[in-house]
Amino acid sequence: MKHLQTNQDFRFNEVLFEGRNKQYGAYVLRNESDRILTKALLVGVSLLAAISITPMVISAFKTTEVAPPPFVLPPPINIVDVPDNPAVILPPKATAATKVKTVDDILPDPTANPATEKVVEKIEGAVSGVKNNNEGIVAPPNTYVPPTSTIGTGPIAPPVKPPVIEVPKDPKEIDQFPAVQANFEGGIDSFRNKVMNKFDTSGFEDQNSVSTVVTFIVETNGTISDIKVNGKDATFNAEALRTIKAVKGKWVPGKNKKGEAVRSYFKFPISMRFDN
Repeated sequence: MKHLQTNQDFRFNEVLFEGRNKQYGAYVLRNESDRILTKALLVGVSLLAAISITPMVISAFKTTEVAPPPFVLPPPINIVDVPDNPAVILPPKATAATKVKTVDDILPDPTANPATEKVVEKIEGAVSGVKNNNEGIVAPPNTYVPPTSTIGTGPIAPPVKPPVIEVPKDPKEIDQFPAVQANFEGGIDSFRNKVMNKFDTSGFEDQNSVSTVVTFIVETNGTISDIKVNGKDATFNAEALRTIKAVKGKWVPGKNKKGEAVRSYFKFPISMRFDN
């Protein structure tokens, strides 16, 4: 009967898809629908059987738990009747401890002739020492003679002079009062002549007289630095400053008492008088 039904469905599918493309999925699904339903039924039955058998398998592998012993009540306790006025039992009284004498604090009565006092005989020739001498043995006389020390007569050592610590001199220190004053190589007159030759007096001919004082530092290498001018006329001061810087030549530096070259100040006054 089933085979007949299958053949009828196949014939119906052939008639239904006659003249059409049988490569579509609908034709294949209609032909294989019985096989797919059978497979689905078998899979469902297998899953149902596995779910039903799983608890039985798990319970078979479980260890058997030992049930605890049943709880048994203890036997009843017989309570003895207590009389209304029970006798009171008092603890035993503590007996007084026997007094034991440990220290004799009784002072003897002073008498003129004590009977129990120990008499110590005086030993002639006994001396004090660090050793206890209960037998009264006389100590031997002290015969120790200290040795005499001799004082040498060698030469007397000369007194030791304290070391002289020289403080390094600051190269920037300026000697205010050098033993030898600084000087120009050709002499101060040569320096003055060079200043007068380079000085521009064209701007000061209308004045009667004008002056200023130039100060500078002569370095240990023969150069000058820190040139300053101090005068009332600012224009004359500026010209004096320019002239001093323009003079060529070296200076002989000043020297201290040791003959060492030192930095020192040099003062050079400049004054001019014009006949109008």
